[in-house]
Amino acid sequence: MEKLAQDGLLKRQKIDIEDTKALIKIAFKNFLAAEKILKIDEEAAYISAYNSMMKLGRVLVYLNGFKPTDKHQHKTVVDVSSKILGDKFNDLVMKFDIMRRKRNQFTYDISKPLSESEVKNAIKTAYDFFESVRTEVFLNDPQLKLFKF
Repeated sequence: MEKLAQDGLLKRQKIDIEDTKALIKIAFKNFLAAEKILKIDEEAAYISAYNSMMKLGRVLVYLNGFKPTDKHQHKTVVDVSSKILGDKFNDLVMKFDIMRRKRNQFTYDISKPLSESEVKNAIKTAYDFFESVRTEVFLNDPQLKLFKF
């Protein structure tokens, strides 16, 4: 992460556990919203699932004493998530990165619609990411161990 900081992609940030808890709650709400709005709007459900993962990724960055800068924030969060979670979660982080690129693609190119199965897979990936981060990181952090979400 020091290299990313030297490259101007991260900056040092004091850990605020209450802000971190609030962001975790928002991430979980985004996940729940994705499930609920799937039948109404696939694109909105996909974005909500992705935002859930992005917020949890930001929590990982914050818990390590950094904050993404404005430069390439989404990619940086995915890269840091990969470093923090390690090889055990390569497939999951790769799906996160695919979702990042896909979200960017359909946001700026309306000729690339999403299928319902892509959105359902995105919601499952968001759930898996949430559970992985929860079990690997939150439950091992003494300040977050007792936090209920």
